[in-house]
Amino acid sequence: MVNLLLMVSVFAISFIIGYLLISRVPTRLHTPLMSMTNAISAVTILGGVLLFADDTTTFEKWLGASAIALAAFNVVGGFAITDRMLKMFKRKEPHS
Repeated sequence: MVNLLLMVSVFAISFIIGYLLISRVPTRLHTPLMSMTNAISAVTILGGVLLFADDTTTFEKWLGASAIALAAFNVVGGFAITDRMLKMFKRKEPHS
């Protein structure tokens, strides 16, 4: 129970600090910020995987599985949007 309380506390504090930091980023820094959120999501995935390495309750396993799924969704979406943005900057071949 203490571990769950600690995890929820760290999540809540991280959420508040992350929201305060991200809300103050200028729009021209959107792409570097997206890269950073992908890195944070990758760390979340690793944390969820490490959660399965320990002897945990069913609730904690469901919490870890949902964290992995949501973070993976964020990573895949971030890469898809970054790829789409990069395609906008490719030179178009002239028509002959």
